Amino acid sequence: MQHYDFAIVGAGYAGSVLAERLASQSGKKVLVLDKRPHIGGNAYDYYNEDGILIHLYGPHIFHTNSPEVFGYLSNFTEWRPYEHRVLASVEGQLLPIPINLDTVNKLYGKNFTSEELGEYFKTVGEPVDDIKTSEDVVVSQVGRDLYEKFFKFYTKKQWGVYPSELDKSVTSRIPTRTNQDDRYFSDEFQSMPLHGFTKMFEKMVDHPNITLMLATDFKDVKDTLSYDQLIYTGPVDEYFDHCFGKLPYRSLQFEHKTLNEEWHQPVAVVNYPNDNAYTRITEYKHLTGQEHPTKTSITFEYPQSEGDPYYPVPMPENAELYRKYKQLADQQQNVYFVGRLGTYRYYNMDQVVAQALTLYKKLVGADSLAEVAAGKVPTK
Repeated sequence: MQHYDFAIVGAGYAGSVLAERLASQSGKKVLVLDKRPHIGGNAYDYYNEDGILIHLYGPHIFHTNSPEVFGYLSNFTEWRPYEHRVLASVEGQLLPIPINLDTVNKLYGKNFTSEELGEYFKTVGEPVDDIKTSEDVVVSQVGRDLYEKFFKFYTKKQWGVYPSELDKSVTSRIPTRTNQDDRYFSDEFQSMPLHGFTKMFEKMVDHPNITLMLATDFKDVKDTLSYDQLIYTGPVDEYFDHCFGKLPYRSLQFEHKTLNEEWHQPVAVVNYPNDNAYTRITEYKHLTGQEHPTKTSITFEYPQSEGDPYYPVPMPENAELYRKYKQLADQQQNVYFVGRLGTYRYYNMDQVVAQALTLYKKLVGADSLAEVAAGKVPTK
């Protein structure tokens, strides 16, 4: 039987980054398992039958303020500069989201300056002494009307509950601007992998010390494997057989379509906060830079409660349940839990990469993330 230094469950960002560092920098023999028949986790992309590069699990846009994370991933891909812009379909208009100067002026037929908009927000914002929920965040900043038009029902569709029931962290991710900056993110590094995410992952795990076992459930084979340490990036409650009950996740259903037109919408993503069962439509050629004169591929996104786990649901009772699993996880010997599912946190892609590099730093006793990302870890 083949013996491995590490078995890693999950071939998404957390698993692939750790496999790559352990194999290439520490000379470890690593086995990577994934339930799905492909690597890359939810960031997996592929060319559909019409030759258009699409994201199977909905749009993934890379952005980070971490030079270490960007530098590390740059070992495995060239980049295409891309700044993400999103429009929301509200009252028959496509308006910039996050809310900015143009959003308010177009919606209300105003001609505010940035300074005037700041004053307007002060008059409509409802003071909240102790901001706890996602509703508190928005109404305190922009008032009740904008909250209802852009956030209330979008959140209900996305999360299955209203913003008043969700932790403040959800809408805190979305800034409010008084200028005309219509970028969805303001991070220093905003790019897309030039040849797609899957190509980047393929380079990451292309190492003689890495063995891939895809379309395999760890639970089905764990008793037949031989390894010293385990890195687990799947749902933490699943690892412990849901002994305290299931941690709630939101799932998504995707409807992929190819249309016989060059472009379908003016930006990559259009949100539908109030109408339709779907939350957004993504058009991939905006993201990838691919050109096709007669066809374009789009995806409709339908949130649901059952299915593959995508988003941990940030509510107080769920945090309490996770704490019980975390206590169990901390007691495990030579088992490490990483990633969005392993730590029940709503992380962005770059945050998962940073978390994985941080675990590698701990495993090898390195001094800094920069050292780890650059491959300058002294052998100990």
